[in-house]
Amino acid sequence: MPMPTMSTPTMSPASPASASDRLEAALARIADPQRQGALVFTDIYAEEARAAAAASDRRATAGRTLGPLDGRIVSVKGLFDVAGDTTAAGSAILRGRPAAGRDARAVARLRAAGAVIVGRTHMTEFAFSAVGINPHCGNPGNPRDRSRVPGGSSSGAVISVVDGMAEMALGSDTGGSLRIPAALSGAVGFKPTGGRLPAAGAFPLSATLDVIGPIAASVADAALLDSILSDGDPAPFGALPLAGQSFLVPRGRLFDGVEPAVAAGFEAALDRLRAAGAHIVDGSIEAELDALAELDRIGVFTAIELAATLADLGITAFDGIDPKTRARIEAGGKAPAADYVRMQRRRAALIRLMDERLIRQPVLLLPTVPLTAPAIADVLDDASFHRVNMALLRNTRIANLFDLPAISLPVPTDGLPVGLMAMGRRGSDRSLLGIAAGIENALR
Repeated sequence: MPMPTMSTPTMSPASPASASDRLEAALARIADPQRQGALVFTDIYAEEARAAAAASDRRATAGRTLGPLDGRIVSVKGLFDVAGDTTAAGSAILRGRPAAGRDARAVARLRAAGAVIVGRTHMTEFAFSAVGINPHCGNPGNPRDRSRVPGGSSSGAVISVVDGMAEMALGSDTGGSLRIPAALSGAVGFKPTGGRLPAAGAFPLSATLDVIGPIAASVADAALLDSILSDGDPAPFGALPLAGQSFLVPRGRLFDGVEPAVAAGFEAALDRLRAAGAHIVDGSIEAELDALAELDRIGVFTAIELAATLADLGITAFDGIDPKTRARIEAGGKAPAADYVRMQRRRAALIRLMDERLIRQPVLLLPTVPLTAPAIADVLDDASFHRVNMALLRNTRIANLFDLPAISLPVPTDGLPVGLMAMGRRGSDRSLLGIAAGIENALR
């Protein structure tokens, strides 16, 4: 078995180096063949980034900084529009589409805050997979062990952060696409409540479930990106003490089949939280999960809505789509309209049900995913791919269907990365980030 390949630590936000110097260090890492930058990035904006970094340095010298994001190096996932470039969203069949006329709204906000956008990153086709492989774009390896998957669909985003090619990354999450790669690769991934951050100009997998959000090396950086992207002035951010905080661990089916290494890392993390004064309660959300299973028996939002999006684009021939993805799209396109309406109504009821459940204990803790990163070679055949994909999505998708903010944090481990996920009550994003920062402090 290959030994984990530990990557160079991400560039420190407290570094005295100029934006231009930090950018050149990031570009050098992208150019390093061992870091697979040609696979991690689908587009590299070296000259535009150099101009933005130089402008940031001039503002810093003149004392006219645009704020805490000014001069920070950011990558953006390949489904966000960048003016003048085609948005392929990881799919070969979209490469012939017209170039975007303007930046996605989130990208425009980053630029306005002084971010230095270094490039767009690898993703799974249409963001329709949690594994992190893509037959059209190649398969970049996990930064902790290049023979293993990085997780998806924000695969390049997490590698760019962990490998120091960017200081933070903009991605998206429909069933776990920020948190799964964060857990498998050792970073922080934050999924906000639906509708908080602007998705305009991001290629949609599911308008119902899609959210955008950050992958970063720390909760503070994730909170910074969240604050820049959110509408209006966000609530202040600061680490909240764990003493007196109560957390619910929903034992039951979400713990079935958890790998020993993941279980050990998770339980050790809980011990650290208890030592910091947190109150950990074992409980159940099985009734809520039963209600979710009833929705699942009707249909799948992602397949239905992606089929509709492709139809709107005039794409009716799916020969160029990965067969692993094509079969699900074709099934979604055949779903009855009445079933889709029933699904929307059931989900609205689910959201109310979980909101009431979390009044008593507003933060859930569980393993982000039940396994560590599998080898790329072990997920290439269809049966293994679908088995691993479903396992990776099992815990994270709960937050999307119930519309909960959720964050994955790396836990201390001697082996492959393991993630701990905290899920909060709908709309509690900023307080959840503060609690997550407190958890991060305890785990460190």
